[in-house]
Amino acid sequence: MEIVKRYENNPILTKDDVPYPVATVHNAGMVKHNGRYYMLFRSHRRNGRSILGLAESEDGFHFQVQPEPFMVPAAESIFAEYEEYGVEDPRICEMDGRYLITYSAYSRHGVRIGLAQTTDFKSLERISLITQADYRNVVIFPGKFNGRYARLDRPHSEISPWSIWISYSPDLVHWGDSQLVMNPMQYHWDEMKIGPGATPFATKQGWLHIYHGVFPTMDGSVYRLGAALHNLDDPSKIIGVSDEWILQPEDPWEVTGYVHNVVFTCGAIPEEDGTVKIYWGGADSVMCVGTAQIQDLVDLCLKNSRPPI
Repeated sequence: MEIVKRYENNPILTKDDVPYPVATVHNAGMVKHNGRYYMLFRSHRRNGRSILGLAESEDGFHFQVQPEPFMVPAAESIFAEYEEYGVEDPRICEMDGRYLITYSAYSRHGVRIGLAQTTDFKSLERISLITQADYRNVVIFPGKFNGRYARLDRPHSEISPWSIWISYSPDLVHWGDSQLVMNPMQYHWDEMKIGPGATPFATKQGWLHIYHGVFPTMDGSVYRLGAALHNLDDPSKIIGVSDEWILQPEDPWEVTGYVHNVVFTCGAIPEEDGTVKIYWGGADSVMCVGTAQIQDLVDLCLKNSRPPI
């Protein structure tokens, strides 16, 4: 059964569509704002460091890239020090009339997560650096729980490497009450590491979260996508995790590229017709999209589930 139906005209964005010099286009945060689709994508500059570009679309398939990058490493304040090597892999969360953007900030000190916001995708305000090193893949839930914000993140630990945790905040700046919610599973398609992918969205049965999992092979690692369902009132409780992946590298631009055998999502947009558009970077080189029935993803989590921990 084909869970995610690839768009027939993938890839939907390549470096050739960008009106300034870049080597890649991938790992884009997504949101729908006033009926328009906004794609905040990562690109490697030709010096190897990453910036974020912005593309817009009327239908979610055909995108026009803005003439200038949307976000480049900061030139002043503490952000300049911690974004020295680039800004990467954004996620977008709509909250209280604004769009919260989490991104990976790379520097000589390692990688930590920055938080910025916009209301119109024309201006950008940096808010805070919300983790220490070594964190990646932070997604914020578009809702509050007992008055607090919640996020999924992926710290690195030698004891329990590359697992998904949840943390809470009263103000988006100070985070705590962290707990582990999901581990990789031994000799499973996500056994090497997992990480939050797209911003979760609410369904009747729970928060649906599309994550990435990595499996090591003799020919390098393979990045695939899976689905997990979190309790609506307490997202630290995972109702189910699909035992099967929902997407793996198959098309030529997913199998071969800057990093071979990668499908990696930072954004998914649920639609009123019961489908979800899932966006992924192919081989860290191009952007692709596919659609799935939301209920099919939920059913995978509920009816064919593996333990979260």
